[in-house]
Amino acid sequence: MTDSPHLRDLARFIQASPSSFHAVAEIARRLAEAGFTQQGESAEWATPTDTAGKCFVVRDGAIIAWVQPVASTGLTPFRIVGSHTDSPGFKLKPKPTIGTRGWIQAGVEVYGGPLLNSWLDRELEFAGRLAFADGSTELVRTGPFLRFPQLAVHLDRGVNTEGLTLNPQTHMNPVIGVGNPSEADVVDHLAQLAGRSGADVAGYDISVADTAAPSTFGLGGQLFAAGRLDNLASVHSSLVALLTVAARADAAEVEGTDVVLDSIPVLAAFDHEEVGSASRSGAGGPFLADVLARIGIALGGTETDRLRAFADSWCLSSDVGHSIHPNYPERHDPTNHPIVGGGPLLKINANQRYATDGPGAAEFARACAQAGVAYQEFVSNNSMPCGSTIGPITATRLGIRTIDVGMPVLSMHSAREMCSADDPAALTAAIGAFLAPTR
Repeated sequence: MTDSPHLRDLARFIQASPSSFHAVAEIARRLAEAGFTQQGESAEWATPTDTAGKCFVVRDGAIIAWVQPVASTGLTPFRIVGSHTDSPGFKLKPKPTIGTRGWIQAGVEVYGGPLLNSWLDRELEFAGRLAFADGSTELVRTGPFLRFPQLAVHLDRGVNTEGLTLNPQTHMNPVIGVGNPSEADVVDHLAQLAGRSGADVAGYDISVADTAAPSTFGLGGQLFAAGRLDNLASVHSSLVALLTVAARADAAEVEGTDVVLDSIPVLAAFDHEEVGSASRSGAGGPFLADVLARIGIALGGTETDRLRAFADSWCLSSDVGHSIHPNYPERHDPTNHPIVGGGPLLKINANQRYATDGPGAAEFARACAQAGVAYQEFVSNNSMPCGSTIGPITATRLGIRTIDVGMPVLSMHSAREMCSADDPAALTAAIGAFLAPTR
């Protein structure tokens, strides 16, 4: 499966998605191409026919899409796969054009928990959303534009033996040119990419992204490296799985046969997971609850119907997880050793940092068996704090039983992460079997 069409498509998806807003635009483009209809949040979803078939809703850097079976009612349960569109890195500050001693630089703020050293000495780009005074917005990306230059070893003789120390405020100001900062304007440059003037820009949400193309490497091309695998790999797998389910349903309708969907498959890709999900477009906000409620209302369901549907629903929270590191095995659980190429992870934590429970583990085992893929358990070393995901947040907000899964990687939160070349397709197959179980 190395260098498969699936892997090449993942690479294209990552390259098209340097920011959460670009990722959502690419998802929306692919959904529309597949016959999905965009629903406006301020529009009325008055009758079942308004949401019948294939639909999606966009809210800033988040998107929710679903396939509605013909026989759906307000009691039809949901099968949701959740992921996130954002990645750790940097965001452009206000008054961003700075500099000193003949260098022109940009002021950026750390976003989430990136491995700072991994961003050094790379050609990076600005990408994201500009908001104009007339109320319009535009997506922009610069291509290679900035770089965090590392101090030479001659000026930091102990760096290789004593370690690298980086102060986010003083050391992480990227260079973008030489000259007088007062004669440059980062915002105006971004506005010109949208055919506008910097004076028209009233606000922006601009991220820093690695520009290096994804690639396979290693013996037989077994490994795959790219920026933003956390968590665009899960977003892509979710999208491909949903599109596959939709295509099968469309083909069955044309052929006059039945594809049994006893639930409504849903893709939910949120923003701001790396900073806690507490936003209108994050998993901690009301976006998913609002959309599910509106689907039920359009199907003629009552509030009681919705609660009954939720009781029979499932959510699969998909985010990358840790493969055992060959150079640091002591940092991992001594018994459970997931590795890249071994299949998707089932994430388990006794303290509910992951939402998986016993029935959830059984359901994921069923999905993997249906998909014909192996899976691995992940649990943290007791002496290492465990990260978390949108899984517990979704379970808490909606009361829907939730399973935490993902794809094993190395270099998590690096500017460039790595995985097995086979695991993205395996995760996609497992998600597809979760969204459309065979009975």
